Amino acid sequence: MTGTGARAQLWVGTYPEPGAAPGSGESIWRVELDRPDGSVASAVATVAATSSSFLALHPSGRTLYAVGETPAGTLTAFRVEDADGAATLAPSGSIASGGDDPCHVLARRDVVWLANYGDGVAAAVPVDAATGDLAAEGVVTHPGVGSGPVVERQAGPHAHFVAAAGDDVLVCDLGADVLRRYPATGADAGAPAEVAAVLPPGTGPRHLVALADGSLVVVGELDARAHVLVRDGDGWTSAGAVPVSPAAEGGRDFPSHVSLSADGTRLHVGVRGADLLAVLRVHPAGDGAAPRLEHLADVPLGEGAWPRHHAVLAADDDGTETVVVALQGRSELGTVRLDPATGTGEVVARHVLPTPPACVLES
Repeated sequence: MTGTGARAQLWVGTYPEPGAAPGSGESIWRVELDRPDGSVASAVATVAATSSSFLALHPSGRTLYAVGETPAGTLTAFRVEDADGAATLAPSGSIASGGDDPCHVLARRDVVWLANYGDGVAAAVPVDAATGDLAAEGVVTHPGVGSGPVVERQAGPHAHFVAAAGDDVLVCDLGADVLRRYPATGADAGAPAEVAAVLPPGTGPRHLVALADGSLVVVGELDARAHVLVRDGDGWTSAGAVPVSPAAEGGRDFPSHVSLSADGTRLHVGVRGADLLAVLRVHPAGDGAAPRLEHLADVPLGEGAWPRHHAVLAADDDGTETVVVALQGRSELGTVRLDPATGTGEVVARHVLPTPPACVLES
């Protein structure tokens, strides 16, 4: 359920408990959120799913995809079914992810893209355009190349995120400090990747959002900065960067997911280590100047929260934003309410899950 109704339905993917082996109790959860107070009205483990660290819905709404973030990773498809008014999941197929430790999935109508963190492989999986079912042809792989100066994290390529970009997709490579571009169809397997943007050495690009003017904001996991990239021919070039928060320090604090408000005026960035949700104002491009970012506020999420991912729900009638954060370190979902004018907010509700949440997806 979306919009400003009484309830919102979420899908939540999970990791195994710290120190436990993958497949030792993780599930995909169906969570019903009570919008007025942000509390969890119900939480049901719908299906077992090994290290389901990222989820995506097919545009038809009929299939949910989950990565299995393990060496020799997997992509599993689940049919979304209705049982007495409640959505359930039924496995409909599974395929190798084409690489190691897949951590992100982008669902397009006829192809699903995967980012394999372990070895930097970007992979495309054909799917049925009407239902989202996995096709028989299998996975098409695109190897990553390169490295960066942060030796312990950038010894090789690490694909971390896939974003749609017109007829192409962009892949954030944390290990090589670049954005790579591939045809959205996944064609030309094995062809040399085209570099669409180069980030400063040691950035560690993790996730990105696209602004209305075609500029990009890329969050650096390793330098704790938000980088503005502007169009430059067929690619993008750097137009500056700001710390995601005054409280975040590169190498100590690690930004995770970034999202853009529905009106395009604010960014929300989860920051692990500092354990906060940072809110930044987006000042649009004008008079030849690039978009500019301004830090507004931080929302503390609790000691040890380790916010890995979040979902921004449709705003209330008064503009108040609700952000549901996967607090991996506390095995909690945290509901944050934000004032859109100031960016200030607070955690208004928490809900403990038996295994650490990794991804939150509104259905």
